[in-house]
Amino acid sequence: MRLNITAKLFLTMLITCALVLLINSLAGRISFQRGFMDYLNEQGVTRMHELLPRLQQEYREQGGWQRLQDNLPALGVLMRPAVPQETGRPQAPPLSDQTGAIFRLALLHPDYSMVTGNPEAGRDSILVPVDVDGATVGWLAMVPFQQVLAAGDVRFYDAQLRAWWIIGTSSVLLAALLAWLLARALLRRLRGVTDATQRLAEGDFSTRVPVIARDELGTLAQNFNLLAQGLERNESARRTLMADISHELRTPLAVMRADLEAMQDGISPVDTESLAALHRQVGQLGNLVEDLHELSLTEAGTLAYRYEPIDLATVLHASVASMAARFEAAGLRLRAAIPDEALRLMGDERRLLQLLTNLLNNALRYTDAGGQVRLACDRSNGGWLRLSIEDSAPGVSDDKLPRLFERFYRADASRNRSSGGSGLGLAICRNIVEAHGGRIVAGQSPLGGLRISIELPEAA
Repeated sequence: MRLNITAKLFLTMLITCALVLLINSLAGRISFQRGFMDYLNEQGVTRMHELLPRLQQEYREQGGWQRLQDNLPALGVLMRPAVPQETGRPQAPPLSDQTGAIFRLALLHPDYSMVTGNPEAGRDSILVPVDVDGATVGWLAMVPFQQVLAAGDVRFYDAQLRAWWIIGTSSVLLAALLAWLLARALLRRLRGVTDATQRLAEGDFSTRVPVIARDELGTLAQNFNLLAQGLERNESARRTLMADISHELRTPLAVMRADLEAMQDGISPVDTESLAALHRQVGQLGNLVEDLHELSLTEAGTLAYRYEPIDLATVLHASVASMAARFEAAGLRLRAAIPDEALRLMGDERRLLQLLTNLLNNALRYTDAGGQVRLACDRSNGGWLRLSIEDSAPGVSDDKLPRLFERFYRADASRNRSSGGSGLGLAICRNIVEAHGGRIVAGQSPLGGLRISIELPEAA
């Protein structure tokens, strides 16, 4: 049979309480029994001291124990004298008599041989010396109590045990009730998380769990809500990505289809110029598909990186040298401020070269003719290498800067797909920088355009 958490928690607490009750009952019974036996023995010793003057008087009057020798009734009379009360009725025995001590007493000679009394008495018994004129003339012995004998003591003992069991059983029942209520309360809160998890598994990412307490279940609810929010954002991003991809593919495909249909209908001639235009459009689609593939690899963390000690200054010089002719052909000035000293870091040289190429291409593509692009790099005091790439107009408004690293995001019409960009370059750059443990941000450039700032950890 499958038990739910309420039953499991209830049974666990019930069994625990029952075991505690059983252990406490056994320990309490043993402790109470020993304590009660000690009490009875103390009462017996008190009774023995009460009898000493009578025994001393008996010894003085008789000159010895001859009258008591093997005469248990005589000892009993001596121990329990009947003194009439004013009412004419015999006086009741002292309270110490009611413990049963008189049945356990014995009178012994100085050498511990028996005079009369309980035959089990001896050296191992509780002994009180009977002294007459400074000499020990005998021993009053009592066999220690091992169990309750007197009817009154038995009733008291049984009453205490019954009270103990009643209190223990009531405690277990109360604990069971509290355990049941607690288990139901916990299950009610867990059921809310369970139901919400089911809805989340069915695709309802708007599901949230109310946080009603600051305990472990409250933390669970908070973490669940964070998970749901993350899944909701990812689902929204996925839908946006699909829409962006379809849009990015639909536009060049529509242009190509129109050109091909025009050629088929004889509207446009099939010549070298038309084929070259189609080739350019196919190339743009190929670049888009390649950028999508590379972006998916960087975001999934499966893009291969080969980290090794490299000199960032060398990578910067190589990037500037490879792009200088293109900047000159576009009528742009490319200036670089790279220190002569080595800038060491652990990184993948090929991926860093790709990062710099993407950033310089972005500046080349979106800077107006006659403008300038400036690249600079230095070392900060905090163990970071700082790299910046700035360009001149057109610029980007402050509210759009944080979104530049989103997929397919373009700030304005001046930075559009007609210039050949896929809208994925900066997103790929961000992933490469983060894979190297660095940071990348966008800001306003003093030159009037965009400034991309990068920080990479310097090698120790």
